[in-house]
Amino acid sequence: MTTTVPDPFRSQLAKALDWGEAHVDFDAALKNIPADARGAVPPGGQYSIWQLLEHMRIAVHDILDFSRNANYREMKWPDDYWPKSPEPPSAAAWEESIAAFKRERDEMKQLVMDPSLDLFATIPHGTGQTVAREAFLIVDHNAYHLGQIVAVRRQLGIWPA
Repeated sequence: MTTTVPDPFRSQLAKALDWGEAHVDFDAALKNIPADARGAVPPGGQYSIWQLLEHMRIAVHDILDFSRNANYREMKWPDDYWPKSPEPPSAAAWEESIAAFKRERDEMKQLVMDPSLDLFATIPHGTGQTVAREAFLIVDHNAYHLGQIVAVRRQLGIWPA
């Protein structure tokens, strides 16, 4: 059975993937971070901004891949989801991580907006997940880690941007 989903629902879900209505959005959270602060772990902290950014990128990639790839291969938790070094390997790696996150977030938005896709159909290679659930997972996950980025920036004395 195919569930007909009204376009306003699809639009709102797609919008939620990058909104900042209840909190800072992705672009604002990462705006004007000095290169020397990207890999800094504040006293008593666990992660740098780079590690949080790269973790978010990896998670969006993984969730998108799971949502649309019948040959999806599960990654190893936590090893495959977190960069080992607190510092980005280069300025180019920082920029590419941001660009890849945005690109794959936008691909998830396109998937959600596809009227031929039943958002509530069980993903065949999953264990009961749906694309709607995976989109909500991205929304929730990103909101959590954006909050952490802001907290790290505050601890480093580089907030607001």
